[in-house]
Amino acid sequence: MQFTSEQRLDDGVLEREFTLGGIPGILWTPESESAPAPLILLGHPGGLRTMYPRLAARARHSVAEGFATATIELPGSGDRPRSAAAEQARAELRRALEAGEPVGEEIVDRLVLPLVEKAVPEWQAALDALLSLPGIGGPVGFSGGVISIGIRLAVVEPRIAAAVLFAGSFVPRALFEEARQVTVPLHVLLQWDDEGNDRQAALDLFDAFGSKEKTLNANMGGHTGVPQFAGDAAAQFLTRHLK
Repeated sequence: MQFTSEQRLDDGVLEREFTLGGIPGILWTPESESAPAPLILLGHPGGLRTMYPRLAARARHSVAEGFATATIELPGSGDRPRSAAAEQARAELRRALEAGEPVGEEIVDRLVLPLVEKAVPEWQAALDALLSLPGIGGPVGFSGGVISIGIRLAVVEPRIAAAVLFAGSFVPRALFEEARQVTVPLHVLLQWDDEGNDRQAALDLFDAFGSKEKTLNANMGGHTGVPQFAGDAAAQFLTRHLK
């Protein structure tokens, strides 16, 4: 892990950009370190620069609660090389949505499964590097999307102790089966009127999760309309399980 920039924000947060094997990322930590801080991995749909204001707001809130928080760029997003196959699948998905047609499972598989296969090992490599830094310790939580990435991480990564998953992206049928293997405590956020989300599929996925403790927080509104109190409830969930 190589740090490429550093700035101290006005609320006692140290923000450092880094690269790891050519993958860009951002780490937010308390400026004054005491005991090693639990770590939250911030998931997102890709495009660190575009997502930065929302990611930074979530990170600053988490750091204020005593967490270290980090994120990395997704494969094929931001300045990372594009996949021709993924771009074609994404275009077909957009055409189906714009035409009001159902999105076929084959399109979802071509778009999401290769992303999960590549992104999850990258998150695990980032986790290795982050936990080796002074001032960062376990336990570890995952918060955000893409929900399929969160599912796979929760299954294969034993260091993930709890997860907040954002419903709102298409999930391959194979990941529904993996969801039955998830056992960590879950808090799932669902926007009831999410324009690009299959609500029933999101409910079916929640039902499939194997966790004994799982909470569904559903609110009216579109994809970006998560109310503040729902975000606060998710933060309280992570505090309860990671601290």
